[in-house]
Amino acid sequence: MLKIIFATHNKNKLKEVQSMFPEQAKIVGLEEVGCFEEIPETGNTLQANALEKARHVHRNYSQNCFADDTGLEIDALGGKPGVFSARYAGADKNSLDNMHKVLREMHSQPSRKARFRTVIALILDGEEMLFEGVSEGEIIPEMRGAEGFGYDPIFIPEGYNQTYAEMPLEEKNKISHRYKAIKMFADYLMSLNYY
Repeated sequence: MLKIIFATHNKNKLKEVQSMFPEQAKIVGLEEVGCFEEIPETGNTLQANALEKARHVHRNYSQNCFADDTGLEIDALGGKPGVFSARYAGADKNSLDNMHKVLREMHSQPSRKARFRTVIALILDGEEMLFEGVSEGEIIPEMRGAEGFGYDPIFIPEGYNQTYAEMPLEEKNKISHRYKAIKMFADYLMSLNYY
């Protein structure tokens, strides 16, 4: 069985990603390998942050690993919050505060167009690879739904009338930006006969 470390402390994200992989791949979080420190994210792009996190884990734990960075990019805000999505309203990374800040800034904006972008950095047997998934959609004026995490209650993906937070996890996992990046990643592992 392939065991691979996902460089995250976010239990919601870990659960979401674990559900996207076949049973032959064991995806574990940082706690399982004894990593409890906050991993630095000092890059100014999603790619740079994902690589920084994956390299930190690989350097310190010498195991196959991957990291992701996800950003919400809103056209009317010039692509913000983007790489600062998790800490848009402050360093404490409070999702509710982040959403309130976005909704305030979007209050009088006629265009609601936005996208989620996920970049995954994989380090497998010392080789680095990047995978990217994008989900187009729009920001709604108020929060809806109790599922998911992050900005899910204010984002409706293109072609749907529910926010990510109103969808069951199984449905979100079939269309999300993270799913698209993970699917490319999983297909790559399969092409190498890892499972």
